[in-house]
Amino acid sequence: MALDKATVTKIAHLARLRVADSEKDSLAGELSNILTFIAQLDQVDTTGVEPMTSVVAMPLPRRPDVVTDGHQQADVLKNAPESTAGFFVIPKVIE
Repeated sequence: MALDKATVTKIAHLARLRVADSEKDSLAGELSNILTFIAQLDQVDTTGVEPMTSVVAMPLPRRPDVVTDGHQQADVLKNAPESTAGFFVIPKVIE
């Protein structure tokens, strides 16, 4: 796939990059080579290959799902600068 200077200018604008006019021709060639290489991947037969997020099969770590009350209200509130009736006191945000 061959890119021209206008396409390179548009890509640079979308990427918020400043590219000098003298560099646009060489950049167009480099980007064209990259796109040609990527186009080769279309020729690879991937039928029967499952999508994956990692090359190593790893199960997700899990913990037992146990519902508890916690009973740590006093420990949590002792770190608060101010508390009232078992709740955090925060400054008013909206006046």
